[in-house]
Amino acid sequence: MPLVVSSSRRFARAVLVSAVLAGAVTACSTDEEPAYVERPVEELYNAAMDQFEARDYKKAALAFEEVDRQHPYSVWATKSQLMTAYTQYLADKYDDAVISLDRYIELHPGSSDTPYAYYLRAICYYEQISDIQRDQKITALAQQALQEVVQRYPESTYARDARLKLDLTQDHLAGKEMAVGRFYLKRGEYLAAINRFRTVVERFQTTTHVPEALHRLVEAYLSLGVTDEAQMAAAVLGHNYPASQWYADSYALLEGRDLRPEANESWLAEMWDWVF
Repeated sequence: MPLVVSSSRRFARAVLVSAVLAGAVTACSTDEEPAYVERPVEELYNAAMDQFEARDYKKAALAFEEVDRQHPYSVWATKSQLMTAYTQYLADKYDDAVISLDRYIELHPGSSDTPYAYYLRAICYYEQISDIQRDQKITALAQQALQEVVQRYPESTYARDARLKLDLTQDHLAGKEMAVGRFYLKRGEYLAAINRFRTVVERFQTTTHVPEALHRLVEAYLSLGVTDEAQMAAAVLGHNYPASQWYADSYALLEGRDLRPEANESWLAEMWDWVF
């Protein structure tokens, strides 16, 4: 069934439509009729596809729902359930799409299209990721849903793309922790800031925020007068990110002068002896 990659909608549409059209029945477009009128399944499904092809996703979703309502045990009902979710997604009705996808997964756990349902569910969350200044609940949900795709279908194309998107969710969550940590640091709430920066170092080790987090730990520990912890954070920073500006900045804080990495090898060696 469908596959959504970084350009989620364009790719998903191409794959989904090709799969659906391959099994679709042939019929002429029908005039719109009231939804409560009982109609043959082929007629209902083709009418829904007409709306879909016309990109009237709101009407298409309702039309696919009607296929499922009137003919719940047909093969077209199963197809319509997934198409309902997909059209809701295209209409930016993410909450509705997630509900439809959860229902599809529950009803058809063994379907060949279920991996896609899990993936599209993750994409619904992923596309709602907001600026790091906002609450990151959706980012956490996206991360969880993407991880589920990877765990359930590790060899699939869906999993390969999910892994790439997981990197962004990790970086985004780390960025939120950094923003909150900087806020606490600026206000002089050093223990609260340290907790945030340690979270970045311990839970988001592969993100781009780690060098700054280590440097901010040096700042916070020094502000509290905890020199040993500040030196340890600087040592880890210097060992893992020797070319980083944060590395030089931390040295400057600890030594009280403008230290450059290449000019202070003896100082770093002494620090490593002390740490280890």
